Amino acid sequence: MPAAPKAEPAATAGLRQHLALAALVLGALAIAFSPIFVRLSEIGPTATGFYRAILAVPPLWLWWRFMPALPRVSAAGSGRRLPPLALILVPGLLFAGDLFFWHLSIQYTTVANATLLSNFAPVIVTLGAWLVLREKITAAFLVAMLVAICGALMLVGASFQLGGTNVFGDMMAFATATFYGAYMIAVAKLRGRHGTQELMLWSSLVTGLALLPMVWVMGEGLLPATAGGWLTLFGLAWISHALGQGLIAYALGHLPASFSSLVVLIQPVAAAGFGWLWLGEGLQPLQLAGGAVVLVGILLARRAQMNGGG
Repeated sequence: MPAAPKAEPAATAGLRQHLALAALVLGALAIAFSPIFVRLSEIGPTATGFYRAILAVPPLWLWWRFMPALPRVSAAGSGRRLPPLALILVPGLLFAGDLFFWHLSIQYTTVANATLLSNFAPVIVTLGAWLVLREKITAAFLVAMLVAICGALMLVGASFQLGGTNVFGDMMAFATATFYGAYMIAVAKLRGRHGTQELMLWSSLVTGLALLPMVWVMGEGLLPATAGGWLTLFGLAWISHALGQGLIAYALGHLPASFSSLVVLIQPVAAAGFGWLWLGEGLQPLQLAGGAVVLVGILLARRAQMNGGG
């Protein structure tokens, strides 16, 4: 009978969690650049999403080919490797749905509505983490999540409007949250037995292939007009997707999915700051206060997670 694997020393486990948290924050900051890249893109939103995924494949392949992952089993993993088809298809299709509905929501509702409703993903992730990953969700964590979401509402400010002509777009934005939440759950589950490299490589390839026919359905062109347009797409693919989503996928192998989804709310806070710096978009006092409240919610969630919840 084979010997049971040795437990990881507490110091090593603590260091691994700190590295995963740093990766999660850096990943959230990297994906915060995506609205700027999408705004600067010279082609349509679905075509931009296609290039976001497909142009990330070469660097992800190099990462996978020359930096093989060490075996790592997280609490989310089952006792056996999941079928290769699940590894290839599920996260990629879910992320394709996330990008498609996000870009569609921007066309049919206000940017404020799309931003806020799409950031309800932590609610979806927390529910999925409890049902699928069997994570313990405490009352302290739920309070922290509520605080962070209230901060996101403040960040959007008075621009948020329900009803009227925005209903369809609002539904698309909430579909975005659902797809991204399900994507995070799938990644957390698969990261139990699969390395970040292979997961990101195959899911990105599937995302790009799934979005390509939708570019034709939406009637969008595929070729940017200038070299700057191509640079924008490469920046989106390499910084926001390969780096940002790759770091988040790594973190999901070491941190609870519910907590990770809440930390990713740093993304709209950082995006507002980047918009102010590079696009000249003004920041109101309510938005600044909202960003601070989001950070307070994340700190409360971290405390709850360290105390055994979330």
